Amino acid sequence: MYLHADNLDDTGAIARVVAGFLRTGDVVVLAGDMGSGKTAFTKLAASALGVTEPVTSPTFNLVHTYAGEAMRVHHVDFFRLTRTDEIEDLAIDELARSGVVLVEWGDVGDEVVGDQLEIRIAVGDGEDERDFSLRPVGRRWDARWEKMRHALASHLVDDWSGL
Repeated sequence: MYLHADNLDDTGAIARVVAGFLRTGDVVVLAGDMGSGKTAFTKLAASALGVTEPVTSPTFNLVHTYAGEAMRVHHVDFFRLTRTDEIEDLAIDELARSGVVLVEWGDVGDEVVGDQLEIRIAVGDGEDERDFSLRPVGRRWDARWEKMRHALASHLVDDWSGL
């Protein structure tokens, strides 16, 4: 599914809808160039899940965990990881058992992560415009996919030439 956000408010609306469909055990992989908005999206989704403390990039710590009203939010960053065993050491599946896992630069670990909601983000033509590509990997999203698509209908576009 391809989405377009004209501004940060639209990006926030998309993040809130996605957050509303998240369940304990879900892994969301965020991919995109540096500065595309992976951390901003994570902050917006975490806020929608009731996280009240500041959400910061875990680039050097690798994992930050936040207590949200709805569930725990584990914010993970694969940017500095170069080997599969480093990714495996983070035990994403174990983190997911206690909440939702949002993984920045997660596309580098696709073979390790397993079932996921992949969200690719690209900067649009305008400074605050963003283009999103959402794709379920595995069967975990089967029952929610069409409902989420319907909830995001106001941001749907036919395709995303940035892929």
